[in-house]
Amino acid sequence: MKRINIFTVALYVFLIINIGKAQERGLNRLWYLEPADATAIDAPNSWNSDPEWLKALPVGNGSIGAMVYGDVHQERIQLNEISMWSGSVDDGDNPEAAKYLAEIRSLLFQGKYKEATALTNRTQITKGKGSGHGNGAQVPFGCYQTLGDLRLDFRTQGPYQDYYRDLDLKTGIATTRFVKNNVQYKREVFASYPDQVIVVRLTADKAAALDLDIFMDRPERFTTEVTAAGLMMSGVLDDGRGGYNLKYKAQITPVLKGGNISVQDGKLAIRQAHEVTLFIAAKTNYALDYPRYLNDKYELQLEAIREKVLADSYKEILSRHINDFSQVMGRVEMRLGKQQNKLPTNELLHKNKQTGNEQSLYPLYFQYGRYLLFSSSRIGSLPSNLQGIWANKIQTPWNGDYHTDINVQMNYWPAEVTNLSESHLPLIDLIESLMEPGKKTAKVQYGMRGWVLHPITNVWGFTSPGESASWGMHIGGGAWIAQHLWEHYAFTGDRAYLERVYPMMKEASLFYLDWLVVDPKSGKLVSGPSPSPENTFLAPDGTRAQISMGPEHDQQVIRNLFKNTINAAAILDRTDDGFIDAVKKAKEKLLPSQIGSDGRLMEWAQEFEEVEIAHRHLSHLFALYPGNEISVARTPELASAVKRSLEVRGDDGVGWTYGWKIALWARLLDGDHALMLLNKALKPTFDLDTKHDGGGGAYYNLFNAGPPFQIDGNFGVTAGMAEMFLQSHEDYIELLPALPTAWEEGEIKGLVARGGVEIDMVWKNGRIVNSYAKARQNGLYNIKYGQQVLTLNLQAGKRVKLKIKS
Repeated sequence: MKRINIFTVALYVFLIINIGKAQERGLNRLWYLEPADATAIDAPNSWNSDPEWLKALPVGNGSIGAMVYGDVHQERIQLNEISMWSGSVDDGDNPEAAKYLAEIRSLLFQGKYKEATALTNRTQITKGKGSGHGNGAQVPFGCYQTLGDLRLDFRTQGPYQDYYRDLDLKTGIATTRFVKNNVQYKREVFASYPDQVIVVRLTADKAAALDLDIFMDRPERFTTEVTAAGLMMSGVLDDGRGGYNLKYKAQITPVLKGGNISVQDGKLAIRQAHEVTLFIAAKTNYALDYPRYLNDKYELQLEAIREKVLADSYKEILSRHINDFSQVMGRVEMRLGKQQNKLPTNELLHKNKQTGNEQSLYPLYFQYGRYLLFSSSRIGSLPSNLQGIWANKIQTPWNGDYHTDINVQMNYWPAEVTNLSESHLPLIDLIESLMEPGKKTAKVQYGMRGWVLHPITNVWGFTSPGESASWGMHIGGGAWIAQHLWEHYAFTGDRAYLERVYPMMKEASLFYLDWLVVDPKSGKLVSGPSPSPENTFLAPDGTRAQISMGPEHDQQVIRNLFKNTINAAAILDRTDDGFIDAVKKAKEKLLPSQIGSDGRLMEWAQEFEEVEIAHRHLSHLFALYPGNEISVARTPELASAVKRSLEVRGDDGVGWTYGWKIALWARLLDGDHALMLLNKALKPTFDLDTKHDGGGGAYYNLFNAGPPFQIDGNFGVTAGMAEMFLQSHEDYIELLPALPTAWEEGEIKGLVARGGVEIDMVWKNGRIVNSYAKARQNGLYNIKYGQQVLTLNLQAGKRVKLKIKS
């Protein structure tokens, strides 16, 4: 007993030392003192998130990902592959739609909303099943799905001691440690981008201490077999037409040091091993290549991955992963106050709910947002979807798709400013793939040029309207998502990239040149029929309506697209045979933003009564953020109208709403209000039921609660926080424009301004004491702090100290 006690004390000291290290790097680690329950059964309701899954920790490399439970006796590593989509190419375009447009518009201009709505729903919606009303797993639209589960049964039970697990945001490694029967066990999991595998490393501090059974499964459509390489799970996904389309394979290859391996009841049985390393690779036969979307070489690619990792040592694979991951995550550093992360992350959340200013939590959440984006969006992958890359269901909420009326755009708001520019490129690739099907929709559905996109899309090139005009006729999707084509250039100055995307911008603009019509009352160009996503108003004829002519959101995103297209053409010296002149004329003739009699920015072209005064969407405020048409400096009256709109909307919403509101209040230069909303976004919750209002909060593992889990909230809050520290939408770069009073001391390094300028800042007592700028290209830059404006001739790659008077 004495020997055991001494051993336990020694291990306790070891654990305290390691927890101390976690605290020192706390702003870059999530850490916990208890596992998630790997034996918990997922809820049958696909629209509910699962509590134990929300305790698991995510790893990913853009193509494959995993949720690591960290359980002791039985471990569950829930797996994902970014192209695991059911469904298939679907033609929802309606060739009869175009001939009714003029009549619908006439009815709307006459104020006959009841008749216009009925006609729109009868003639303008998709002719197919669309998204299946967000339940599209078994219709052609399809659904993003789980790859399945790797299950490790360690054949143990009973007590264990000194449990600790963490997720290192700088290295991308999830670690679990505990003591059982006087043996110190350690498990490490990471997703390597260089080697395209998930690696599970199991070790113990005593020889022959590792016994486990390994198997893989999935809720449906799978076969698992033992092969010479290890375990192989394969299957096909529903094409929505009674057959199958996508094929997948997932392979587990074990490498042992010591011990032996055998097959028992279809499982791999490992006994008395010293170390075990599992390499997990997965591929599907999907390729982002319209219209076939087919990768014929996926099986060969899977085998090449296996051969590559087996040719190298674990140490080499680990080193490649850490070098790849940490050099990107390390670009940005953030500290507030003199915080020490002395609490497990779940307890830190609860403490912040009480104090409202736990300064170790905010940098942690900020870096976690960067981590999630980098882990779910890498060059060569599909974009981050509604759940990033992490989903444990067959029917994922809202199909885990790409909603273009806010959600997929919000996913990428932090990409450039938080120094993850390369993570933006999968979204650009998706947009490029949508141009051809979007041209077809524009021609068939509306008889117009260019390409168009509605509020939902998927990996199969879906560009048709949705199932209901109330939301599915959102015609501004193409213009809104096209903002990202310009933003990547605005931050990088990459002319070759701009040459690539200019045709996409041009074709999007061509559609709106054809789509816009003259409002007979104002004489201005307006968009419609279209909703203000997904809001409802009371029309003069007593109808509860959604569609109208000239909704403010459409006007703003189209104006933004026209402006960016004009600027891109000028940079590239394009004249385009009168096209740019037409865009300039249309831009000037667009119905401008209007202020209502109550001082708010009008959401529709007329002052309609809102049915939901606190609606979760803020679509008509796009021009303040993420756009830049409205600003405190240039358009103070409109900025005041935005502020009044936000005040009336209130401070509640769902998860992603908080991210948008934080950014909007930051653009209004009100950091204290932004911090109040940030704390709302960080309130601990286990609210799992789907909500359209009264939601928000952070789950145990800091996933954002819509609820259910939606990753756009994580990304929106991260982007909103960045706006509190740095803004560059004017003709100057502004430092600390919306610093909360409570954040009187801190530093942030590596944020990026438009023009490609990296900014480092240190402040005390709310004032900058040190700041630096490093441009990526030569040029003149205006940098503003308070009332000071510095004009600097910066040389590419040279870090310059800013001479700011504090």
